[in-house]
Amino acid sequence: MMKQTLCTFYTIIISLIALVSCTETETYAEQKEREQSAINNYITKYNVKAISEEQFKAQGDSTSVEKNEYVFFASTGIYMQIVDKGCGEILKNGESADVLCRFKEFNINGDSLQLTNIGIAAYSALVDKMTVRNTSGTINGTLVSGLLYSAYGSKSVPAGLLKPLSYIRLGRPQNATEKIARVKIIVPHDYGQMSATNNVYACHYDITYQRGE
Repeated sequence: MMKQTLCTFYTIIISLIALVSCTETETYAEQKEREQSAINNYITKYNVKAISEEQFKAQGDSTSVEKNEYVFFASTGIYMQIVDKGCGEILKNGESADVLCRFKEFNINGDSLQLTNIGIAAYSALVDKMTVRNTSGTINGTLVSGLLYSAYGSKSVPAGLLKPLSYIRLGRPQNATEKIARVKIIVPHDYGQMSATNNVYACHYDITYQRGE
C-alpha cells in the first residue's frame, strides 16, 4: 500500500513538473529568464529583504528572521535565511558526518508545494539521510536514503542544500532548550535537484539539519 501511494504521489509530481517545465521552443536563455522572473516575483510576493554577503558576515553570519532577511550569494544566485543555527558545532575541515533532513520543497516557477516529508503521514518516515564531508571548506554530500533520493533517483545532494552547512551547527538536542538547525533557501536550477536542473526552475526549501547517530 505504501509503495502504491508513493508511486501515485511521484506520478502527480512528475505531471506537475511537466506542466510548468519549458516548451521545446524555448531557448536555454529564455528558460533562465523565466526562472529569474519567477524568483523576483517570489521575493516581492513574500517580502524577502536581500542582504549582501558583506552585511551577512558583519552580522556574524546571521540573518534577521523578523526582517525576513535572506543573504544573497551573488556567485551562485542562492538566497539563504538562517532561521536557527542549531545546537552542536559547525562541520570541521576534514570531518565527515551523517545528516538527517526534513524539508518542504516549493516549486517557484509553478508557485506550488512540490515535495515534502513534513506533515504528511505517508512520507514523514522518509527522512532524508545524507553523508557529508568538509574538505578544505568545500562540502560534498551523498544521499543515502529518504524522499529526495526516492523522488529524483539520484544520490547526489543538490549543491544548494549543502550551502548552509558552512554556517549552521550540526547536533542532536540534549534538552528542551536546544534546537536543530533550520534554514530557508532559494535554490536556482543549476544548484538544485535533477528535475529542477533539467527543466530550469528554482525551488524554495524550508529545511532542517540534524546530526545522525
